[in-house]
Amino acid sequence: MIDLHTHTDKSDGTSTPPELVRAAAEAGIDTLGISDHDTFAGYDEAVPLAREAGIELVCGIELSTRLPAHSGSRGKSVHMLGYFLESEPTAGFRAWLETNQRSRRERNRRLIARLNSLGIEITLGEVEALGRTLAGRPHFARILVEKGYVANRQEAFDRYIGEEGRAYVYRDEPSVEEGIRRIRDAGGLPSLAHPIRIGAKAEAMLPQFVDAGLLAIEAYHSDHRPEHVQHYLALARHYGLLVTGGTDFHGDNKPGVLLGSVDLPQPFWEKLRGSTNLARRSAGND
Repeated sequence: MIDLHTHTDKSDGTSTPPELVRAAAEAGIDTLGISDHDTFAGYDEAVPLAREAGIELVCGIELSTRLPAHSGSRGKSVHMLGYFLESEPTAGFRAWLETNQRSRRERNRRLIARLNSLGIEITLGEVEALGRTLAGRPHFARILVEKGYVANRQEAFDRYIGEEGRAYVYRDEPSVEEGIRRIRDAGGLPSLAHPIRIGAKAEAMLPQFVDAGLLAIEAYHSDHRPEHVQHYLALARHYGLLVTGGTDFHGDNKPGVLLGSVDLPQPFWEKLRGSTNLARRSAGND
């Protein structure tokens, strides 16, 4: 069983790296990808644990990127996965991730101020107690639920912290093209994450993503129904993209998403493993 999209408590998951590796082994997962947001800390800690458990561990990352602004509004957020299948990510790429982490912390401060202005008593310390330096909106959602401001995580996003919520604030994010370029320049393979979430208008920009150096699309995901999977597989064939897949496991932050509930078929994994020469080429040198 192959799951290339999971998160630990080093970003917005709730499982520690040891807990995630242990749960993956119990679920019968042979190949596990850890793709935390803006950090490799979870992967780094899990390397010896996965080796001991007999699990092939894949180094991944999930970046938040953004489409261009349109008609005076900020562009839609697009998540980009990066997989480092042959070599470790470069020191330069890791240093660049530090700037993304600083942007996240600044966004969190502004989000706290916006929530406070709406009469919601929440502090940055409470949020960072859950997420530490990589605290994100799922940690805000947990606090909002615990304090009784909303009934569940989805309501927290819908009413307050989602892109249409009353308290939403933007964070500085790289463009989609920059995210793709950064991943490829670091030796990684960029894959468009959970494309169901970007909508039809953004999906229409897929040719531009491919021109920028996109190499894969996440066809298999816990948000995708069978007809969605078939649609994204057809797009992959049309644009000559590789296929990735995974649960997007977050532990208790997404209790309905279980390890082992999404399995990337072996032939797609074999194609990914055989494509590392593509990932090594910079998008600017295609």
